[in-house]
Amino acid sequence: MTEHYDIIIIGSGAGGGTMAHALASSGARILILERGDFVPQEEENWNPEAVWKHLRYQTKERWVDVRGREFHPYTHYCVGGNTKFWGSVLYRLRREDFEAVEHAGGLSPAWPIDYDALEPFYEEAERLFQVRGQHGVDPTEPPRGPYPFESVPHDTSMEPIVERLRGMGLHPSPLPLGVLRPGESDGCILCNTCNSFACRLHAKSEADVCCIRPAIRRDNVTLWTNACARRLLTDGRGRHIIGVEVERDGATVQAGASLVVVSCGAINSAALLLRSATAPHPNGLANSSGLVGRRYMAHLATMMQGFHPFRRNPIVFQKTVAVNDFYLRGPDTPYPLGQIQSQGRTHGVMAQTVVPWIPLWAYDAWVSRGVDWLVMSEDLPSEDNRVTVNGDGRIRLHYTPNNLTAHRQLVRLTQKILRRLGFWMIVRHSHGARNTTHQCGTLCFGTDPKTSVLDPYCRSHDVDNLFVVDASFFPSSAAVNPGLTIAAQALRVAEHIRATHLK
Repeated sequence: MTEHYDIIIIGSGAGGGTMAHALASSGARILILERGDFVPQEEENWNPEAVWKHLRYQTKERWVDVRGREFHPYTHYCVGGNTKFWGSVLYRLRREDFEAVEHAGGLSPAWPIDYDALEPFYEEAERLFQVRGQHGVDPTEPPRGPYPFESVPHDTSMEPIVERLRGMGLHPSPLPLGVLRPGESDGCILCNTCNSFACRLHAKSEADVCCIRPAIRRDNVTLWTNACARRLLTDGRGRHIIGVEVERDGATVQAGASLVVVSCGAINSAALLLRSATAPHPNGLANSSGLVGRRYMAHLATMMQGFHPFRRNPIVFQKTVAVNDFYLRGPDTPYPLGQIQSQGRTHGVMAQTVVPWIPLWAYDAWVSRGVDWLVMSEDLPSEDNRVTVNGDGRIRLHYTPNNLTAHRQLVRLTQKILRRLGFWMIVRHSHGARNTTHQCGTLCFGTDPKTSVLDPYCRSHDVDNLFVVDASFFPSSAAVNPGLTIAAQALRVAEHIRATHLK
């Protein structure tokens, strides 16, 4: 072993970054492993061609789908992880999301904790990520106090759309957004390159800016960049991790640890445990349940754009409104459908990546006359949807979306709403079976080691000093963005580690 640390945190995104921030003041010697590097502040941060056509910041890895075909996953290896490129929508799960809920496509299982267990940590996470919102407007919102900051105002051209939604009997509410200091000289300028772009001003609430940079200012916290965890190393009985095998700058080194937190994202965390198989754990580390990598979920997400040929869209920052009226049940069904969010602006080159034979000028003319929306429904857990690792070490994603009846119904409902708003044509796009955004569920938590991988504090049932804190632990996916729930659980787990392992 090169050195020994009290805690090694693998990954620096919503889970790992928040864990590092929460544990930094404990005085424990902490090593953060990040397989990527800092994203530079540069002109290309906001260049749609660099980001979407040349994929400047995405991983160059190729994964394999269920049919053995290669595909390029939408994921980023960098300090801050995928939070560097998220749209900063930071929702709490609804109270009902923690309970067993019957959907048109099957059962969404209950969590081993309820909303009240996570509520104080939601509040802390909202302060940490400086979330802006307005409580008391969303009809599905659980009980809560005021947001740390007032919501981002709707653009003057978005206000009429919001009013027309209200006129339809709907309850549009402000999106809870993590943007820093809008309107101030060093703050967010509410630009049209927020969704899927890195912020050149560091004015977006993400793990790099809010968590990692403050943590590494402390003498007890060390960050290794370009350091990929290849295997977790255990003692002879396999009950205790003794270190991590790391590929760093072309060399293989080992770092020792008294406690390890894995926060690589639902797909890569499962892959790391599968790669760490030993004689006591022949099917992968912490896999006595056989569930490591299984129950993969990704939201059913369809991007939609309302288009009008004679109306140019002057809105620069349009990502401020949500409609949750159909979150718990549809107008003609007792089953949940999901939510509708306005989205960041689509750029012509982004649309061209989907259908490349249409000239860019045509796309530019199209998107300048459209308003963008996201329709999102809950994906349900299935053991057949899983992550495995091929013999060559590549990740294989076996995934078939389910609960499609509800999602298609919500898409049709949204089409009707957009037409009533005056849009002549609606286009839509979905990632389908290769969806790697909002990934979750591969290492679910629970109270029974036979039916879960982690306990309610995200500690492995099988390995005493192993925690996994990212969306892997989700038993269900709900139908809101998972980022804030990951951060809230990270704060809850960090408090538990302080009271037990660091006491």
